[in-house]
Amino acid sequence: MDTVILVIGANGQLGSVLVKSLQDKFGINNVIASDLRTKEGFNGLFEIIDATQFDRIQEIVKTYKITQIYHLAAILSAKGEENPLQTWDINMKTMFNVFEVSRLNNIEKVFYPSSIAVFGDGADKDLTPNDAYLDPATVYGISKASGENWSQYYFLRYGLDIRSIRYPGVIGYQSLPGGGTTDYAVDIYHKAVLGESFNCFLSEDTTLPMIYMDDVIRATLELMDAPKESIKTRTSYNLTGVSFSPAEITSEIQNIYPDFKVSYKPDFRQKIANKWPKSIDDSAAREEWGWQPKFNLKAMTETMIKELKAYYITDLV
Repeated sequence: MDTVILVIGANGQLGSVLVKSLQDKFGINNVIASDLRTKEGFNGLFEIIDATQFDRIQEIVKTYKITQIYHLAAILSAKGEENPLQTWDINMKTMFNVFEVSRLNNIEKVFYPSSIAVFGDGADKDLTPNDAYLDPATVYGISKASGENWSQYYFLRYGLDIRSIRYPGVIGYQSLPGGGTTDYAVDIYHKAVLGESFNCFLSEDTTLPMIYMDDVIRATLELMDAPKESIKTRTSYNLTGVSFSPAEITSEIQNIYPDFKVSYKPDFRQKIANKWPKSIDDSAAREEWGWQPKFNLKAMTETMIKELKAYYITDLV
């Protein structure tokens, strides 16, 4: 039987890149992208889905005979703090809808992304282990920590094969920042390429774990491809690429743009970032399904600037 994939939340930072990779891997007619609205210029199959609507997800799963679901829709950390109760309601309702549709329709595999936002003061900040105590400081983190436990529950109770990664800050050139606390590390490259100065909402020495988009996509596909018996962790896997501070990424950019200027004006996101790890121990992912990052800060910076220069030159033409 063909693998037919539904991606919920396909217009986001991760979804827009993941859909293309899935199309390349499984064929353009075997990947159904979905979101609240159609993405302009999208190439492939697209359905409007409000993931708070159980019946709509069920309808698409049955129509296309879906075998795998990637559930990427969520309200992120910084945005979520503007309306905590709504964030909780949406993040949890959409998750339960996906899990229940998957259980009732015998979906083979489900991908549920988690985040370093699940960590709080109870976890070691350096080389945070996979089994660290979770006491998240944001409603987004609370929803993700709960989702991890529900993922394990659905596997143990129903045998539903849910797989999850705790993403650190994701850096990519394909989309603009989307409301996360680590988004400065995307925006800063745009400002540098445009010849503008950058006002950072975190202090210059705030070290956080990050990962380049190419590594994120590869890790996600490798996890989903791994044999079921290799997946020992049924909550979520720590994953990391490289840890750095705003001062360090600025220094790397200044190797290419010596006149690039950055000022620092920490806002409410600083308090969120202070609760998160500085570095991550992802040895479980390395040992159980062979994870290995490829991009360090230098390689990521060179690639981001090259791609954004090409983007803005094309856009201006």
